[in-house]
Amino acid sequence: MIPLKIIYADFRRLWGGATVLILLIAAAMAFSMVINLQERALREGSARAADRFDLIIGAAGSETQLVLSTVFLQPAALPLLPGKYLPELKHHPLVERVSPIALGDSYMGMPVVGIDNDFLTPQAIIGAHSFKGAQDAIVGAETGLSIGDEVIPIHGQIGAEGAHQHEHAHYTVTGILPLTNDAWDKSILVPIEAVWALHHQPAQTENPSGMSAIVVKPKTIAGAYQLRAQYRGGETQAVFPAEVLTRLYGTLGDARQVISWVAIGAQILVVIAMLMVVVIHLEQRKRQLGALRAFGAPRRGIVGLVWIGLMSLVTVGLTVGVGAGYLAALWISHQITTLYGMALPVTLTRSDGIFILTLWCVLALVLLIPALMTYRHSPAQALNVQN
Repeated sequence: MIPLKIIYADFRRLWGGATVLILLIAAAMAFSMVINLQERALREGSARAADRFDLIIGAAGSETQLVLSTVFLQPAALPLLPGKYLPELKHHPLVERVSPIALGDSYMGMPVVGIDNDFLTPQAIIGAHSFKGAQDAIVGAETGLSIGDEVIPIHGQIGAEGAHQHEHAHYTVTGILPLTNDAWDKSILVPIEAVWALHHQPAQTENPSGMSAIVVKPKTIAGAYQLRAQYRGGETQAVFPAEVLTRLYGTLGDARQVISWVAIGAQILVVIAMLMVVVIHLEQRKRQLGALRAFGAPRRGIVGLVWIGLMSLVTVGLTVGVGAGYLAALWISHQITTLYGMALPVTLTRSDGIFILTLWCVLALVLLIPALMTYRHSPAQALNVQN
């Protein structure tokens, strides 16, 4: 039986070197975990946010910006879609429901979005379930607003060039949306007719004003593709948010690949540094190991003693790294949720477990090398005794 008390005594005597090894391993492991967990959380969180947007039609321009502004409510100056398309889509035989979206105003940093009642159904809204008047507002669950609160919007974002308050606009909160864990939790929804009137645009049902985008719910999947083909060209563009996000993931995936290679490089450097520290550590223990062999300890026992001691440090380092990486990913996701309102689920999966186990096995094989180095010297050589 390998004397574990010797390993413990060595850790206490050489605690400085042991701590450095543990921190090196933990830092490399945490870096890898953050990259993997955060990239997966971003994919899952953004995919969930885009689920309720089947098809988005907007003015010709950047598809990515259209999705970012509509799905994630990121401020940007989108070209306006001519109003003639709204009644056309409302009466389209392939369309089940449509809702116009007008962006551009904000309140306390939160977007004020012009919509119509079709966008609100079906949702478990607290209070009013639809707009009854032009000054009504239905707000997201994370806005901090309550029923009866007054909202006075500004055009643009606070501090942005050209931003100014709409002195004649006063909305009253009449409803609160259920929590959806996306950017719309911090949105303030108002009747789009009020937005048109506020910006001095005539709003008539027969001839509505321009809008940032139109959210379309097709009746069938086949109909969705037909609609996209019909409105994909000329002065309009039609996009499936999931497709745009997939292309965006491809770009992010390239960046992730680069960062992953950086992480692998860091891990290789950590292994090299670890081996150097281990060699120095074993050199310091040469007399001790020689004494054990002189007292009859078998070579395989000495190798096992050294290997188990080193793998104990590795196991602690990997465990600390996994925990630190997971907590760091949680913190990053929380900051993104706070800033942008999009929940990013951080979860450990089976693939993470396989990665951790594989890394542990690789390190176990690598550390056999310095453990087997204890064969090099006889007990007499280790104790500096002449044969």
